Amino acid sequence: MLRFAQSPTHDMNIGDLRIAILNYLVSQQRNEGFTIRIDDTDKEAMVEGKDTEIMQILEKFALVHDSVFHQSEHLHMHQTLAIKLLEEDKAFVCTCDENQEECLAHCDKKAPSEYSKLKESGEPFVLRIKKPTECIVYHDLIKGEVSATPDEVDAFVILRQDASPTHDFASACDDMLSGVTYLIQEDKNLASTARQKHIKTALGYEEETTYAHLPTLLNDDDTFSIKWLFEEGFLPDAIINYLLLPSIPILNNADAPQEIFTLPEAIAWFKVENISNAAVAFDIEKLRFINREHLKNMDDKALSTLFGFADADIGKLAKLYLEDATTVKELRLAIESIFSPKNFEGKWANQMRTMETLIQDAPMFHDYATFEAYLLKKTGLTGQDFFKALRLLLTGTEHGPELSAIYPYIKPYILEIAS
Repeated sequence: MLRFAQSPTHDMNIGDLRIAILNYLVSQQRNEGFTIRIDDTDKEAMVEGKDTEIMQILEKFALVHDSVFHQSEHLHMHQTLAIKLLEEDKAFVCTCDENQEECLAHCDKKAPSEYSKLKESGEPFVLRIKKPTECIVYHDLIKGEVSATPDEVDAFVILRQDASPTHDFASACDDMLSGVTYLIQEDKNLASTARQKHIKTALGYEEETTYAHLPTLLNDDDTFSIKWLFEEGFLPDAIINYLLLPSIPILNNADAPQEIFTLPEAIAWFKVENISNAAVAFDIEKLRFINREHLKNMDDKALSTLFGFADADIGKLAKLYLEDATTVKELRLAIESIFSPKNFEGKWANQMRTMETLIQDAPMFHDYATFEAYLLKKTGLTGQDFFKALRLLLTGTEHGPELSAIYPYIKPYILEIAS
């Protein structure tokens, strides 16, 4: 079983999504389950509606899951397992301030019976797991052998003063309960992994877990949230493509897979153990390039639906603008400019009005050359007076693809456009 865990405290960012995609990808390769966990142990930091938003985003990327749950659903089990550690003298009650580590030696000697007395007295306390006696050692697919000393792990809190579990304790318990045996996460979680492994060992969990800690994707802050990427017009397939591509160690051109691919294609060749251990910076320009390529590869009719049409010709029209545009948002602006009412003010206003009247009364011309020749003859205009005015009338802008390339796709709408 693999899982993706996300806290509903912030917008999902590009680094979060990369972890979700990789866990899903490996679950497909191994034909194992994939579960979604909402880490809602920190109630004060939670943002209302973020849990629903997380699921909506994963759905847009077609990351199909077998189950989903909130950590808060397992609160009773977390507390039961914490008390089990206390009863087995593997945890202890601590009345010190959580930051006063010098008090731990004293609290560590308290008998488990102190728990009931403290509960009755109302004195605030936390539960801490005892410091490990040996190094926590495990093999990581990317980092190699990873080791944490007992002092690095220390005697950390597992139940807070309000009896809620800390993230590490809840996460370790939930992974055990869910049967998660393969964990892919960022290397900023290395310290948490050592603590969670210590928790599992203390609880007698013997199932082997495969670990893969990715170098953090640099600059994965709120500026590059998935919501923002969608608003800017980046396609889910392109985002997936980008997030998997930087992970591939390109030794030479012969070793590189094709640069543009989909998630189902990546499942056939992607190997987690080949992910580079070097940090990767998020490159928005590279994503723009990949997004443009995916837009080029889209079915024309499907592309047109992004602009409110169901017409393959409108999809073909949009692709003419991919010389400069890289996102759906930029293409939408071009299409809307063509179909929006035109601005009959400015330098070429009179010329535009003349052409508008002629086009409304003209027959349909199959090809652009005949259409242009008709207008040249009827208007008597030349140079920019003709060509600038005609471009503004047909596209709403002074620059863009050749009108001869645009015309075949807009001619059925010419009366609507030229007005």
